[in-house]
Amino acid sequence: MPQNPVHINTITHPKSNNSSLHSSNKFDFSACSLVLICGRWGSFHAWYADHIGHTVTLWGRDSSPNLKELMTTRKNEYVTLPSSILLTSDLIQAISSADICILSISAQQVRSFAKQLHDLPVPLTKPIILAMKGLEIGSGKRLTTVMEEELGPKVQTAVWVGPGHVQDFVSGMPNCMVMASKDTALTHRLVDIFTSPLIRFYYGQDLLGIEIGAAAKNVMGIAAGMLDGAHLTSLKGALMARGTHELSVLIKALGGNEMTVYGLSHLGDYEATLFSSHSNNRRFGEDFIQGKPFKKLAEGVYTTEALMDLSQQLHIELPITAAVHAIIQDHQSPQEVLASLFLRSTKTEY
Repeated sequence: MPQNPVHINTITHPKSNNSSLHSSNKFDFSACSLVLICGRWGSFHAWYADHIGHTVTLWGRDSSPNLKELMTTRKNEYVTLPSSILLTSDLIQAISSADICILSISAQQVRSFAKQLHDLPVPLTKPIILAMKGLEIGSGKRLTTVMEEELGPKVQTAVWVGPGHVQDFVSGMPNCMVMASKDTALTHRLVDIFTSPLIRFYYGQDLLGIEIGAAAKNVMGIAAGMLDGAHLTSLKGALMARGTHELSVLIKALGGNEMTVYGLSHLGDYEATLFSSHSNNRRFGEDFIQGKPFKKLAEGVYTTEALMDLSQQLHIELPITAAVHAIIQDHQSPQEVLASLFLRSTKTEY
């Protein structure tokens, strides 16, 4: 277990040292991680924090079918939660007992939920990790920006992104991810708290680029699924090459480091997003092309709209994003849009 176990509410407290996973905490920091909303990633973060030796409380709304399922069976289609994880619908209790909060909800719910946190009768002084990927529709704003606008500039926010699927992690398949915040000391502290043999974390140095890259890879996942659905899978190599270039231009224009797109938050997540059968965004794209219904969350649909907002604001061309948007939102012919995308006028590669 961690040398200094963390109270993670998802929420967590220190717990007994019988875990086979270890993280090298260098801080005397009793952390508690709160995962809010009992969806796929929320339940995973609760499972993971407990697995590496933290005490965890997982919160969900009274009306949440996910919470009701977990309270009844202690499991969902992705994970089985041990009895050591506390399940609650009492947000004030969960926040009050937490040292670290992990927020894992749809990106479009972040602002409204941040307002709810702001109105709680308890001070929110603990770090909040945003463990989801997306941008706000209508503004194109990053999620850490939304949190600061609603909770004030002193709010301690970090992002936890990178490749991996819940199904692979719970089966013991390791991967690498990245943690980032404006505060370098906070980034290092959180990496020390959550690193284990199952997930190796890297210190993120470009918060802007990491957030944009992580959100945008879901759009590329949808594009990859569309290629699969149109029997054009061989074009995924070109999609990967041009997709990273497209986003590097955007990140640079926004003031970030264009090289960040080649790290774990974007290119490093392509295998899990563009090829895996577990990828909701890839599956959405494939089903959309084939006219099949898809009932799970594909965050890339919303991110496509947000990226188009940024494209217009900055007068930057995002051809792949625009193609996905034209197919989904403008209901243009997938075959014609994909053909025109790859038959654009010849130009130099870079």
